[in-house]
Amino acid sequence: MKFNYLRRIRIISISVFGFALILIGRLYILQVVHSGLYKDKADRQYVSTAKGIFDRGVIFFQNKDGTLVSAATLESGFTVTVNPQVLKEPETVYQKLNEIIPVAHDAFIAKAVKKNDSYEEVAQRVDTETGQKIDALNIPGLKVYKERWRFYPGGSSAAHIIGILGYKGDDFAGRYGLERQFEPMLKRTEGAYTNFFAQIFSDIKSGVSKTSSVEADVVTTIEPTTQSFLEGLLASTTEKWKSDMTGGIIINPKTGEILAMETYPTFDPNNFQKEKSVSIFGNPLVENVYELGSIIKPLTISAGIDTGVITATSTFYDKGYVVVNNKKISDFDEKERGMVSMQDVLSQSLNVGAAHVQSLLGNIRFTDYMYAFGLNEKTGIELPNEARNLVDNLKSSRDIEHATASFGQGIALTPISAVRALSAVANGGMLVEPHIVKKINYKLGFSTDTATNNSRVVLKRETTDEVSRMLTYSVDHVLAGGTLRIPNYSIAAKTGTAQIPNLQSGGYYTDRFLHSFIGYFPSYDPKFFIFLYMVNPHGARYGSETLTAPFMEMVKFLINYYEVAPDR
Repeated sequence: MKFNYLRRIRIISISVFGFALILIGRLYILQVVHSGLYKDKADRQYVSTAKGIFDRGVIFFQNKDGTLVSAATLESGFTVTVNPQVLKEPETVYQKLNEIIPVAHDAFIAKAVKKNDSYEEVAQRVDTETGQKIDALNIPGLKVYKERWRFYPGGSSAAHIIGILGYKGDDFAGRYGLERQFEPMLKRTEGAYTNFFAQIFSDIKSGVSKTSSVEADVVTTIEPTTQSFLEGLLASTTEKWKSDMTGGIIINPKTGEILAMETYPTFDPNNFQKEKSVSIFGNPLVENVYELGSIIKPLTISAGIDTGVITATSTFYDKGYVVVNNKKISDFDEKERGMVSMQDVLSQSLNVGAAHVQSLLGNIRFTDYMYAFGLNEKTGIELPNEARNLVDNLKSSRDIEHATASFGQGIALTPISAVRALSAVANGGMLVEPHIVKKINYKLGFSTDTATNNSRVVLKRETTDEVSRMLTYSVDHVLAGGTLRIPNYSIAAKTGTAQIPNLQSGGYYTDRFLHSFIGYFPSYDPKFFIFLYMVNPHGARYGSETLTAPFMEMVKFLINYYEVAPDR
């Protein structure tokens, strides 16, 4: 009897507990998950609606203290409409309406007299106060309907990352950037059902899925103040040197988290319709490939040191040029320097020196290292249309293909791919996965962090320490004559200048160049890796002339803003 009594108590307790869980779950669904839906329904008791209220997930930036800042959100307002079948005295109505909100007279009258039509929009995105005044006129045939639209609080900030919404036929969806990449998560479909728990466990197992149909918000790695500073720097640098384009990436070389990333000129996603060409919406840092020049030399030197064919003090005779497969390779000034060291190859950016190291490595081993740096694959960054690097010529048996690649000509890379490869030199030899999404916040209240695999080791730690020392020496003693050295901070850097290919007639332009600059600090425990590049600047021949100053401005900003401790 006692056993049955206890059993009944347990059954009743479990039942009560289960019922309570169901009630709590139901309340959570109503008050949290569907709160916006019921708020909209409440609004409709007071303001008419002609169609479903637009809804979409939020894209966030993340401040350095972890607080979230909306980068793509929703703005609320009203649409003003007329029903020509009901509206009387259009001229009188126009006068009353125009006293509240400016409306083009001829356009209003043309819509108001369409007697075979029952719905015409005469104003969109009207603010709440104005919408209420129009509604208070209480004119038959004149109505205001609540509407919401996509709004980007930062204007053009990180526009190439965030993207835009647009129509393709009748389909309104994300067309560029994160808006496109995470469209399945960001879009909202009232009444849609998905097995959330099946999807969430799948996401946890395989990392954040860009094609998940579970409704969610996207939290990026972009730090808004850092992003804003970079954008200002790109704009001023472009204006100074009248370049076709200037771009930059700030990344944590240990984790692959991108703190800032943009190109200039850019656009305002709140008003993108004014742009004359759709080409401005693409992200050149991910979608375009370039011959990046001498910033590739640290990869060649790293491969040479890693295999033991050279050391930092190894020397060779530089006569200013070398002939490979009947093709002449020259240093930038074709000056004969005599015996020089590998340190000179980096500090003075000697093409002949890089080709010498490549010849010691041999074509096969050189190619193996370049591919190990990920140059033969996409990075997988969470942005659409990532281009594939043009490095198939490294499969060639011709020596000239490998010799020119050793100093960054003849192979074309996306900037993000170059940043990934060079981050391995900065971080101790690890090939990171660059990423721009920190986590996904699901509408039901759960979240998943971005899963990355940063376990691929491509260089020995001793190798990267030595190359970092060589690049630091260049900043301390050679770059701008050593005048830019910051006494308490070690900074490693390399400049680059590359000829731009002439795609029409072949060969290279003689008067168009691509300037590049990479650097990281503190040199032996880097918190930041900076990449800058400029396409076709005017008034300067070399990247050291145009990008050294903005690089140092960026370094000083990061030191102060993130309160980086001195390392020497």
